[in-house]
Formats: sequence, C-alpha cells, structure tokens
Amino acid sequence: MLAIKQLECVRGERRLFANLSFEAAPHTLLEVRGPNGSGKTSLLRNLCGLLPPAAGTISWRGNDIHTDADDYRSHLTYLGHLSGVKDELTATENLRLSASSGGLPADADAIDAALHKLGIRDFRHLPCKALSQGQRRRVALARLCLSATRELWILDEPFTALDVAALAVIKELVESHLDRGGIVVLTTHQEVAIEARMTRRVDLGQ
Repeated sequence: MLAIKQLECVRGERRLFANLSFEAAPHTLLEVRGPNGSGKTSLLRNLCGLLPPAAGTISWRGNDIHTDADDYRSHLTYLGHLSGVKDELTATENLRLSASSGGLPADADAIDAALHKLGIRDFRHLPCKALSQGQRRRVALARLCLSATRELWILDEPFTALDVAALAVIKELVESHLDRGGIVVLTTHQEVAIEARMTRRVDLGQ
C-alpha cells in the first residue's frame, strides 16, 4: 500500500500543491493529471524520495519512505520523462548499466529478451546516439521488462515519442504488472485505455 497524507510541494517560492492525500493498493493504476507546471513530475519525484515534500508524509506498507529509503527503493522502479540513455553506449550497454545500478536482473538473456520485446534487438550493438528519439525511448522503457519483481512502478510520461506498436507493448507491460498485484503511478497527456482492477486519478489542475 502506498499512502500519501497532506502532501505539500513548494518549488522556489511557488506552492505547486498542498493538502494532497490518496492511497493506492495492489492492482491499482493511479493516473496523475494536470496542465504543464501543475507539479506532476514534482509529485512523482516526491513519491520516489528524490524530492522532499514541504509538508505531509509518504508511506509504503505503513512505513515512511525516508525511514528506510534503501528498502523502499528495492520495491520501486522509476522512469522519468527523459530517456536518460548515454549516447556513447549501445542499447545493450545502457540497459545493463541501468539494470545493475538499480539492482535489477542484468544477465545477457534477460537484457536481450527485453530489447526484443521493445522491438530494438536488431539495434542493440549501435551506440544510442545513432538511434531515433523513439528508439532511445524504447531502450529506456525496456527496463520495465526486467522489473516484474518491483511492486511499485512510477512512470513519468511513458507513452511519449512512441509509435503505435511500442505504445501497445508498454500498455501490455503495465496491464500485466497491475494484474499480478503491482501498483502503477503514471502521468500522461495521452488517452491510453489501460485495464486495471482499480483506477484512481489525481488532478493537480483542480
């Protein structure tokens, strides 16, 4: 269970949101909506422990996420809205680096299967600077294929720069994760119909 109580976020001298409370149980899709500048990415960074809130609490399984941050991160996969791939490394090298640094399975077969799932296996030996924006995004999202054991996925604009085929793959991965009891928190400007036992929405524009 992810629980947020009376959360407040301030950036510079601007309060982005305050008194924000919600919960997400297993099998829950939590969609964060709002116009640009409303604090969607800041909220996700709060939930990941990367940005301390100005007030309020964030708890995982009843414990404050800052009390045992290492344990919390072992249950979490976070993908930001930027691809975050290194230009000089190949797709395989990028995925191996991000997986190993995040404590995810990084054996050659798992990485190869992840790249195949995202349709970029044929480009696995090319430096990422030679890939298109959409292909680079697929490299980053391939990490989800290695994250089945992480209960909580926090995804910032996961469908950006994807074609129809890649979007369908990510939708399938998210739905499979929810079906096996995971929690997914995501932001998106696109209307993607994701099947979930429970869907909740937080609108920061209200």
